[in-house]
Amino acid sequence: MVQRQPDRTVSRRSEHIQGAVPFRMMFGFRMHSGYAERRLEPGVLDLTFGDPHELQMPEYVEALRTSAVPRDELWFAYKQSERPAQDAAAASLERVVPLGWTGDDLRMTTGGFGAITVALKVLADPGEEVVYTLPPWFLYEPLALEAGLVPVKVKAVEPTFDLDLDAIAAALTESTRIVIVNSPNNPSGRIYPPELLRSLATLIDDASARFGRRIWIVSDEPYNRIVFSGCEFHSPAEFYPHTLVCYSYGKTLLAPGQRLGYIAVPPALQEDRGALFEAIDMMQIAAGWLFPNAVMQHATPTLEGLSLDLAGLEAKRDRLVGALRDIGYEVAAPDGTFYLWPRSPIPDDEAFVADLSRRGVLVMPGALFETPGWFRICLTATAGTVEAAIPHFRDAYAAATSTG
Repeated sequence: MVQRQPDRTVSRRSEHIQGAVPFRMMFGFRMHSGYAERRLEPGVLDLTFGDPHELQMPEYVEALRTSAVPRDELWFAYKQSERPAQDAAAASLERVVPLGWTGDDLRMTTGGFGAITVALKVLADPGEEVVYTLPPWFLYEPLALEAGLVPVKVKAVEPTFDLDLDAIAAALTESTRIVIVNSPNNPSGRIYPPELLRSLATLIDDASARFGRRIWIVSDEPYNRIVFSGCEFHSPAEFYPHTLVCYSYGKTLLAPGQRLGYIAVPPALQEDRGALFEAIDMMQIAAGWLFPNAVMQHATPTLEGLSLDLAGLEAKRDRLVGALRDIGYEVAAPDGTFYLWPRSPIPDDEAFVADLSRRGVLVMPGALFETPGWFRICLTATAGTVEAAIPHFRDAYAAATSTG
């Protein structure tokens, strides 16, 4: 006799996803901590998420407004990947990662979320392993769990936060199917140098041969155009053709609420190319129609010519890095992204972040990124907000160091 399972309101998979530590902390921080109300209080300085803090650039608004005017009866019909959007995205990617990309090499997705979701499900079967480095983007784990995969976490090398190749090599097993690489890295701002990526490619290629099955790289690159002076971005795709590149326009355009991105397959990868794209196309449909809506795709060629104020972002980085160092914080100048990643002056980063919050400055604890002892500051706030936060960082540091 088959034993009846007890009735459940939600699935075990849903409970498993909810149990992911960084996801639970991030969700709780944003949704259940009073954050939404607190960030709007007069005098509170919000340096948490990569959200805009000023009205969107007029050119962006005009591009969406123009693209919302129908030009034929199919303007708002079901959209998969529209060829003008693909061609514009490929031309832009070619300027950043010159490998000969064309529109045939990519598919448009609902932001980086959609691209990573498709990549994980196309490449790996339930029960297989996905390796990534800590500190991570805090949604890798729930996305992996939702796909039925096993997250395998490897710590970065502190304080540079470069990839630890020895630790990655030790983490690879016969069950490994994917290694996620995030450069420029959120939250550290580190851009991995070409010699490190070349060594990583050799390491993964050797492991693939040893295990008799291909290990893929999923390269999460939403900040590959947010690169500061004197720094240079390189993609793992330059060194390892078995790489799926995932991109989001929400960072470059500072409009994360408008979902637009793509997943790209390097031109050098020719084996099973047709089968791979067919799987990507079908997975985008099966996973919930993970194509951008019509207006965003119509606007893509125009949006490709726009960007947030990178010089202004760099000026905020320089001002705050200099001020924090003068106060006594340990902080590296990030190579790219929106973020600073200082070391907390006390081991308990959550307690330190809570003290900053009481002083009216909102930042994110390193524990949320599974890397206690550090914290993240977001630079998408206005220059005035950054300037106003500096005295509070000074006071919090003094209080922390005076009490041990």
